[in-house]
This record gives sequence, C-alpha cells and structure tokens, in this order.
Amino acid sequence: MQKIYDCSVDVELLGGFRQAKVALDRSEVVVIPTDTVYGLAADAFSVKGVEQLIALKGKDRTSPPSVLIPKVETMSALAADLPLVANQLAAAFWPGALTMVLKAQLSLEWDLGDTRGTVALRVPDHKITLALLEDVGPLAVSGANLNGEPAAVTAQQAAEYFKEKVPVYLDAGASPKGEASTILDLSQVRDGQPIRVLRKGAISLERIRSVIGDVELQVD
Repeated sequence: MQKIYDCSVDVELLGGFRQAKVALDRSEVVVIPTDTVYGLAADAFSVKGVEQLIALKGKDRTSPPSVLIPKVETMSALAADLPLVANQLAAAFWPGALTMVLKAQLSLEWDLGDTRGTVALRVPDHKITLALLEDVGPLAVSGANLNGEPAAVTAQQAAEYFKEKVPVYLDAGASPKGEASTILDLSQVRDGQPIRVLRKGAISLERIRSVIGDVELQVD
C-alpha cells in the first residue's frame, strides 16, 4: 500500500524517513524530493532495486539511472581518473542541479545497467534528500515519471504515475526548480576529448563555460 508522507510535519517526516529506509533496505523503490524534480530512488548497490527502478520507468538497461551522493568528497570514492575540471565544476555547482558522467571505480560491486564503465553523479541541493543520503548512502535515482511523460514536480504527481507500485513517497512540496539537472559527460576529458552536453537543464551552459575555462564544451 502506498503512503505519502508530508515532510512539513515532524511526525510524518520521521515516519517517512523510517519507512523509506526500510523500503530501500528491502531493495524496494521510493519517491524522494530533490531540488530539480521528484525522483524514483533505489539503493545504488542493490541489483534488485536498480532493476525495479528501471522497470518502473519503462526503460531498459541502456538508460542507467544517475547516482545521488551526500557530499563532494564521495565523488572520488565512486569515480576514477577524475579530471581537474570535474573538481572545479563540483566546487562551483554542488550541491546543485549538475550531473556529471565520470569513469566509474572498477572495484565497485554494483550494476546500474549498461553504463560502459561510467557513473553519473550529483549532490542534490535539498536538505531532506541530503539527510537521507547521509543515512543510507548513494542512491540510484531517475525522474519520478514514466518514460516520455512530464517530470513530476510534486509527490502527488509522482503518485499518479506509480500508485501502489511505490510504497513510500516523501512529500516536500513543489520542487524548487521544477526542471531536470544539466548533464555533462566528462568521462573522456582526460583522454583529450571535450565535455559533452548530454542534457540541457537547470544550470545554463553560460554558467558552466564561466567555470571550465579553456576546456571545450560540445553541444550535440
């Protein structure tokens, strides 16, 4: 049975946190608020949970979820061969609406889909989600909408998409930005390739160019 927890009420927030942690520990999927849009979330290290997340979205393994992390320092534990510009962008825009695709640490025991050896990382600028991440660790996350449908900017909108297929919805009101994150692919920068823009989003390319200096930005 689905339950929407009103995080503006202390008792509901505590109950929602507890039930979200239980669900994630069971390799289930929950809906969480972020600074961009609402997200479907699963334990990033749970193969079953990630498989369920991808299936709920109506996608396949060729569309792996990104991974939300609690702080910038976690990036170096999950990503390898980091280019300097990745640290510069993280310092400028994390927590915030920037997702960076980087080479993944080969030692990680997870399966996010067909990632081709990469991982898409973001530190969200949302205190509730950051607190959850600090408690449970990295979460595989994708927008809480069906593939091809508008992004959910409220918990109620997400519940219309997934109903009782998701047991726990954390409701923190309307998403502050209401727009998905900007996604940059930095996985080949150390090999002399440009930064590729995979999705234009809440952070403008002008702001990104102001940080990356001479590094080439390729817009497909």
